[in-house]
Amino acid sequence: MEGTPQQIEGPYFVDGMPNRSDIRLDTFNGSIQGGIPLRLVLHVYNVEDEDGDRVGSCTPLNGAKVNIWLANSQGIYSGVQDAGTGQNNFLRGYQMTNENGAIEFTTVYPGWYDGRAIHIHVKVRNFEGLNETLEWTSQFYLNNSINEQVHTQPPYSSHGPVDMTNEEDFIYAGPSSDGLVQTNTGQHLMLKLNEDEQGYTGTFNIGVNAK
Repeated sequence: MEGTPQQIEGPYFVDGMPNRSDIRLDTFNGSIQGGIPLRLVLHVYNVEDEDGDRVGSCTPLNGAKVNIWLANSQGIYSGVQDAGTGQNNFLRGYQMTNENGAIEFTTVYPGWYDGRAIHIHVKVRNFEGLNETLEWTSQFYLNNSINEQVHTQPPYSSHGPVDMTNEEDFIYAGPSSDGLVQTNTGQHLMLKLNEDEQGYTGTFNIGVNAK
């Protein structure tokens, strides 16, 4: 298995979010984010890459803390003072991986905002006691045509059509932040999306080097 490339954290990571699988609820005001349901199924693996070629043996990473955060249908993040959402925590949360390295989140399909393609932020951390022994940060991307299709439907349609494709996004098209990939890093970070009766299921296997 290959190690998964990292990307920049961006300005909107907020620690101390709830440990929960369903992140649609805002615990501050009790509201629930509307949108097309998206079930995220992630597996985290420790990749032991001895020779630095990005490929190595992998074992499931048990007990890792995985945060995700994303913009809502109108392209707004919670937890951002400048956006007036500083007290809110919708579409944020974390889960601890099980013995299979697996976690699952229930969220909504993310919306777009100016200057970026649609994406989901993810951070994986490991701790020994209070000491952080691993921090891996990246972003997931979603299929352009599905992004467009989702945004023809309410509540997304009130925000207008998608502003930017993946390929037009400078972070998607650029190098990874860890030097693993020199160009078009986003190609390695595409969620595998399947449509179901509820909405969509997105899956991804994350490979980290958790020495």
